[in-house]
Amino acid sequence: MPHEKTHEKSAAQHAREHTDFSAQPVTHAHGTHTHTHEHTKQVLARISRAAGHLSSIKNMVESGADCPEVLTQLAAVKGAINSVCEIILKDHMDHCIVDAVRTNDISALDDLERAIKLLISK
Repeated sequence: MPHEKTHEKSAAQHAREHTDFSAQPVTHAHGTHTHTHEHTKQVLARISRAAGHLSSIKNMVESGADCPEVLTQLAAVKGAINSVCEIILKDHMDHCIVDAVRTNDISALDDLERAIKLLISK
C-alpha cells in the first residue's frame, strides 16, 4: 500500500505542475476550423477541486467511514464532473459546432454525437 500513497502524491504533484490557472483561452484545430476554449481556467479549477475531493473520499474509505457519507461525497464529485462536462459541451457548441456548421464539417458533428452518447450512457 505505501506504493499507492507515493503514486497518489506523484499524480497530485504532476497535476499541480501542469495546471496553469492563469491560462488564457486555448485554441486548437478541428478539421478545417479552429476552436477557442473560453473557459479553460474555470474547467481546470473545477477538475482540480473534483480530484482533491475524490482523494478525500479515498481517505474516507480507507479509514472506514460510513457508506452513506461516502456515497454522499461521491454524488458531489459526480455532480462536479457533470458540471465540467456541461461547461465544455457548451463551449464546444458555441464555437466549434457553429464553425463546423458554417464550413459543412460533418466529421465534427459526428464527433460531437459520439461524445454525447458517451456522456449519457451509463
